[in-house]
Amino acid sequence: MVSQGTWQKLLAFASLIALMAVFSVASENFLQRDNLIGILQATAVNGVLAVASTFVIITGGIDLSVGTLMTFCAVIAGVFLTYWGLPMPVGIVAAIAAGAVCGSVSGTIIAKMKVPPFIATLGMMMLLKGLALVISGTRPIYFNDTPNFPMISQESLIGTVLPFLPIPNGVLILFVVAIASSIVLSRTALGRYTFALGSNEEAVRLSGVNTDFWKIIVYTVSGGICGIAGLIIASRLNSAQPALGQGYELDAIAAVVIGGTSLSGGRGTVLGTIIGALIISVLTNGLRILSVAQEWQTVVTGIIIILAVYADILRRRGQA
Repeated sequence: MVSQGTWQKLLAFASLIALMAVFSVASENFLQRDNLIGILQATAVNGVLAVASTFVIITGGIDLSVGTLMTFCAVIAGVFLTYWGLPMPVGIVAAIAAGAVCGSVSGTIIAKMKVPPFIATLGMMMLLKGLALVISGTRPIYFNDTPNFPMISQESLIGTVLPFLPIPNGVLILFVVAIASSIVLSRTALGRYTFALGSNEEAVRLSGVNTDFWKIIVYTVSGGICGIAGLIIASRLNSAQPALGQGYELDAIAAVVIGGTSLSGGRGTVLGTIIGALIISVLTNGLRILSVAQEWQTVVTGIIIILAVYADILRRRGQA
């Protein structure tokens, strides 16, 4: 007997294969090695943000600030490395720590002040957007004084061993984050309480669990992962762009939903999220190769998100 979760992942994977088959027939350039690596590289940032969002959405919450938090963390890395001239490991730790701190603030507002996640993270999104512009002076911060910084995302550790497989380090980081997050969700107390909060928070609270504490931890972990995304995109651009980030949150949430995670909480997998992120990247890349206008790409993505959410509603009705 195949479980429902397995069916969801198989359906998402089949959709990914079908999309690739369609675009490979429509354009001979689609299956070119450089194009496939470009798809993976484009998935790295969105995939890491989607993994961060998976934690929050499984609890039944939502985080609209992941895109701007990513940008804010990139700016923090720029401050530490370019403005203050500190060593690269210090800048990396600072970016991830900044994400974790901002995530814990969002979690505290939601858990302790009982502000709905949509409103709390919307406010955090605007706050971080403003802070990124203020700290950077509304100008990009370049990492020219940190020559090794681009290697975080642009260079290929795998390519040095296997020259025919020059997969960028940013993609490698995505898979490391995905594997670690999957282990956390399936093998640790944090994972158990993440699913429990999304299934029935009140029952969990009545059983004596400190639900506020675990909810804050979930948002903290999610924020830290956003910090990693900030390092990837800053490394890829070799700069921290303070106006970048808005819109990434929608792609991340879309990847999570397409991957089978329920917006009502209590169900979801990191593997499904990664497949969802790949579907969005393949779709965007394929439509671009076919010279479909940007506005129609957005329309198609919107339709797919609506269908994914409707499929989730049908699944929940079937279980009722």
